Amino acid sequence: MFSKKGQGLSLNVIIVAAIALIVLVVLVVIFTARSADFEQQVSKEGQTEIAKMRITYGDCRPTGLSESNFLRAYGSAVTPEEQQSAITDFETRVADCKAVTSQSSCLIAGCKWS
Repeated sequence: MFSKKGQGLSLNVIIVAAIALIVLVVLVVIFTARSADFEQQVSKEGQTEIAKMRITYGDCRPTGLSESNFLRAYGSAVTPEEQQSAITDFETRVADCKAVTSQSSCLIAGCKWS
């Protein structure tokens, strides 16, 4: 009548699939960890650039929002030219704030007085 033979996966195929899955998971973990390390390194570089520029701040300085915008632009830069552009833009902002001589003018210029 009916044949009771069944077709199934061999043990070898199951073992190879399990090993491939384990290797895939390990690769995902490695690349995720590496990308987090890369993001931290870029963030450190941006913080270093801001620290260098803070030395040149006067009484009127850029706001924390301006610094955050610089860090975002610097961190999202793909090429060294884009990083340099972010630095130049922020240096221009620092110079604009530094040119202001009074507290009221500083606030009007969108900077903060220290």
